[in-house]
Amino acid sequence: MSVDRSGAVVGVDVGGSGLRLQWSYAGELGPVLTAPGARIGSGGVDVAALAADAARLLREGGVDEVAAVCWSQRGLLFLSDPVEVVRTVSSALGAARTAVVSDAVASLVGALGGVRPGAVVAAGSGAVAFGSDFGSKDTSVWRLVDGWGHVLGDRGSAAWVGLEGLRAGLRFHDGLPGGSERLLVEGESLFGVTSHWPRRVMTGSDAPALLASFAPRVADAATAGDPVASRICSTAGESLAESLLSAARGIESPVLVVTGGLLGAEPVRAALEAAVAAAGAALTPAVGGALDGALHLATVLGETGTIPRHPAYVHLG
Repeated sequence: MSVDRSGAVVGVDVGGSGLRLQWSYAGELGPVLTAPGARIGSGGVDVAALAADAARLLREGGVDEVAAVCWSQRGLLFLSDPVEVVRTVSSALGAARTAVVSDAVASLVGALGGVRPGAVVAAGSGAVAFGSDFGSKDTSVWRLVDGWGHVLGDRGSAAWVGLEGLRAGLRFHDGLPGGSERLLVEGESLFGVTSHWPRRVMTGSDAPALLASFAPRVADAATAGDPVASRICSTAGESLAESLLSAARGIESPVLVVTGGLLGAEPVRAALEAAVAAAGAALTPAVGGALDGALHLATVLGETGTIPRHPAYVHLG
């Protein structure tokens, strides 16, 4: 039986691993609802299919009318036309007000627990940093750092750590300097004989996830004292710190936060914290994630009719 929740605000976060949605109405916070993630084809992200999934989740959750929605999407800048995303989402969800934002914006707002000056680095399978003072002047800061994918960038990410670990294993296999016998053994344990590695980790859309699956073994090797694995983890943490500090450049008194599963690897997190401290800064614990940020922005949009705008990162409809 449908419950009348006309006028709910809705946050949606779309990533490669899944679509997550949460609504809020009259002080009631709905459960986190999920659907399959972004489908990417020759035309980019299939937003129509994602929006249809979101509309179905809302109907099943008893939300008949949407006062405001904030749609956070990974790949918004490169794999979609933001104007078309606004139109599609607004139409599918029947929202009175619609905001479409880069997932970097939602991640920052969620990590900060609100719209305030700061920067975040998200270190999962990939790695991206974003900083903003959320201003509207020409001198305002809205800066995205990295997020170029496992081939061109994502330095310090789990995929990067995994790739560097496998490379170190292959260097030992080939008798070259900088190799690690332990990482060779771990790689063979996970991916089979070395002749199978190229096909496993260089082809297919799941290559970043496969590479990232090796990162915990690199971190374990570092904790156990393997010097090559230790250098990889230290470089990863330092790289994430560089991205975070670069994203925060020009922001007055920014709050600095880090998120992502890779930060559970102590050698990486320790190196990141040390690099940030060496720069005279400090980290603040993250309050939430991208879905929290999207729901917060939807709430602000519903209450005020607007949120901070930017021609690349925030689009309103």
